[in-house]
Amino acid sequence: MGGARALLVLSLIAFFLMASSFATSKKTVGIYELKKGNFSVKITNWGATILSVVLPDSKGNLADIVLGYEGLRPYFNETTYFGALLGRVAGRISGARFVLNGIVYRLYPNDGTSSIHGGHRGFSFVIWTVKEIVYGEFPYIKLYYYSFDKEQGFPGDLDIYVTYKISGNYELSVTMEATPRTKATPVNLSHHPYWNLGGHNSGTILSNKVQIFASHFTPLNKILIPNGTISSVSGTPFDFRTPHTVESRINQVEGGYNLYYVVDGHGMRKFAVVKDEKTGRAMELWANQPAMVFYTSFYLDNVKGKGGAVYGSCAALCLETGGFEDSVNRPEFPSIIVNPAELYRHEMLYKFSF
Repeated sequence: MGGARALLVLSLIAFFLMASSFATSKKTVGIYELKKGNFSVKITNWGATILSVVLPDSKGNLADIVLGYEGLRPYFNETTYFGALLGRVAGRISGARFVLNGIVYRLYPNDGTSSIHGGHRGFSFVIWTVKEIVYGEFPYIKLYYYSFDKEQGFPGDLDIYVTYKISGNYELSVTMEATPRTKATPVNLSHHPYWNLGGHNSGTILSNKVQIFASHFTPLNKILIPNGTISSVSGTPFDFRTPHTVESRINQVEGGYNLYYVVDGHGMRKFAVVKDEKTGRAMELWANQPAMVFYTSFYLDNVKGKGGAVYGSCAALCLETGGFEDSVNRPEFPSIIVNPAELYRHEMLYKFSF
């Protein structure tokens, strides 16, 4: 397909998708599609959320490999965080409070006594501004959100950008950036797709083979808060340094896998590999952060999804890269505090094959 013709087709796709958008709080929520050949990604500026990722399997059959809802409205008040961008601080903050520069900041407790994923109206429940959308060989969309001082209790005005880009053949990059304007503030953005490489409606991910490049993890207490220690995965059911199926040891883990791994190395590096033997699809995840949550959606229970699908326990897995959980209350963990004029940059790269 010629460049001009491809641009016209992609522009028409965007036009028809935008025709289904609607206004919320005097801002427009829309659906946007990035496409390269038979690889496509749909995104909405509600919560900077990924709605679908479609690609072929080893036999050329196309499938959508992320869980989600039918239409946009179910995303407005849901609690699964399907495909969402999480912030200002992803993960839990114990006691929904922290102290920074001698000041106590009290947050919204939306997970028992803890705050999770930025509070009850975190970044996954706001309308982002579409700053740029470019079609062509490597299409991308850049979204922006301004978070005001004391939003959900966090200090300081914050400018946030996220860019989703088809950066190569069957490669999707996610780049999250944030800069405080006037005050130091914690920032820990993360990305929360629910992956099922067999297809979002194909059943469980228990037979998926997973490899995680991490020698240590952070043990959690009964309310899923780290106890401050870092433990070796050796000899535990959390050891995925060599590939294992999810089901091989999940019965040794109460509530399935839901923990923070301390990923080996520094800088941009390979975090995990997931493979679905039935379809031949595989996914590599690369990132530049210190840690990653591995979550196997144990508590999904008859959630009505897109295309009439119903999602049950272990219907997907999540790989959420970022900083350590509750690090604002754990000085022994790497800091997530970002000072004014400093740039927070979180890079992720998904490499798909089949």
